[in-house]
Amino acid sequence: MHDHAAHAAHPPTPDPRDFSGSFRHRVEIVVRFADTDAMGHVNNAVYLTYCEIARIRYWTDITGEPIALGTAGAESLILAEARITYRAPAFHGEVVSVETRATRVGRSSFTLEHRLLACVRGEEPRLVAVSESILVRYDYASARPVALSDAHVAALGAFEGRSLRRSSTD
Repeated sequence: MHDHAAHAAHPPTPDPRDFSGSFRHRVEIVVRFADTDAMGHVNNAVYLTYCEIARIRYWTDITGEPIALGTAGAESLILAEARITYRAPAFHGEVVSVETRATRVGRSSFTLEHRLLACVRGEEPRLVAVSESILVRYDYASARPVALSDAHVAALGAFEGRSLRRSSTD
């Protein structure tokens, strides 16, 4: 049995890679036993799955557009880049809250930041990881990136409460 209180009592030292500020979108995921490894904590690869769940939910919640489930001529999103910094372990039975926000929109891509917090329900959450994802709007029929629509850009900006457009060259 792991002493979750011991991990909460020793929060990670602040790190310049940690994301400050507010996140308006949150997805809660209960850690399954299958998510853990031989060390008894969530396996490092599973954190990226948690971020995947959060980014798909973010996109569908904010734009109203589901992720295409096939490649038969559909436009959808592809993951171009993912980075993660691990800050503390999470354990079976805890709840991981994945907070997500968009920080930049280009011509065909946008950047999401994820802050992952874990705790036993009712306890104070602790930072377990931060991640950044770059997603690209992709046309499977032409096998090429395509511009994000004005409606998508507007929906992202409206949700985040600010303009996210930074460059028209990506």
